[in-house]
Amino acid sequence: MRILIIGGGRFLGRAFAEEATAAGHDVTVFNRGRSSADPPGVRVIHGDREVPADLERLARAAPGWDLVVDTCGYSPAVVSRSARVLADRAAAYLFISSVNAYARWPAEPITAASPKFACDPEASEGEYGPLKAGCERAVERHFPGRTITLDAGLILGPHENRGRLTWWLTRMARGAGPVLAPADPKRLIAPIDARDLARFGLACAASGSHGAFAVPGSGTESMQDLLEACVAATGSAAHLVWAPDAFLVEHGVEQWTGLPLWAVADGEFSAIWDIDSSPARAAGLEWRPIAETVRDTWAWLRTGEGAAAALPDEEGRIDGHGLPPARERQLLALLG
Repeated sequence: MRILIIGGGRFLGRAFAEEATAAGHDVTVFNRGRSSADPPGVRVIHGDREVPADLERLARAAPGWDLVVDTCGYSPAVVSRSARVLADRAAAYLFISSVNAYARWPAEPITAASPKFACDPEASEGEYGPLKAGCERAVERHFPGRTITLDAGLILGPHENRGRLTWWLTRMARGAGPVLAPADPKRLIAPIDARDLARFGLACAASGSHGAFAVPGSGTESMQDLLEACVAATGSAAHLVWAPDAFLVEHGVEQWTGLPLWAVADGEFSAIWDIDSSPARAAGLEWRPIAETVRDTWAWLRTGEGAAAALPDEEGRIDGHGLPPARERQLLALLG
């Protein structure tokens, strides 16, 4: 396939570019060229999707594409302009959306029947979840019947730029001793590897499986599986000390960010991992073991690029994720 990736230099966009080139596809990436190096083996067109002249130049730059992959659309108005300009230049449009587009999540599970937020496909302001839903409608307006929408859950893997798995790995690597771990170790979680998400999207395009898919992880592995894989990958002598939900809430640990991937099992986050993956699974979605994601992310973190991208701040957090060391020591002492 001839593939155009809007983005393509960072995390998920890079995963799409690398998976596509490895599969032998002809890949072009379109981005501003400011935040990261473009992956090898791709054709690069630098430009800003918010500049109409740049979009027009992009549309004229090639005879056309079999697939557009949009990994960085957040404003319906901006996505709408991109889709409109490319509507006659591409056969299909794959848009990376989010489970945040579902109106009742994370308090309620996501199924194929779950409603999404109402948002105008030309909106330019609002909150993240509704805007993602508006972006989906913008693409569908200009690519009717030839849109692939992937409502992604939490994404991990090499080149992560959110500080979730990278904080846990950095924390484990810091040395021996107790590490504060959240809640029930057997609680199942469902992150997805960026490479598995990319591979699924490309397979959908190749087979003509258009439509919308919620795309979480497998949901078959636990927080304990994740954290023990972090200990093993880093070769750390750390040992996990599990703190109950009630203790963490009582002492003001922020859900989702204070200890990344942790949220209490009831209340507003009660269904955060409860996402029906059966339609995507029927369409061919497969998952690698979480230990492989952890191992490969640690290998990337040990490169110069990875170390620079996941550098902790002066409080020991990465992109707002994780506990400062002094705060963790305080909580461990209170646990006794």
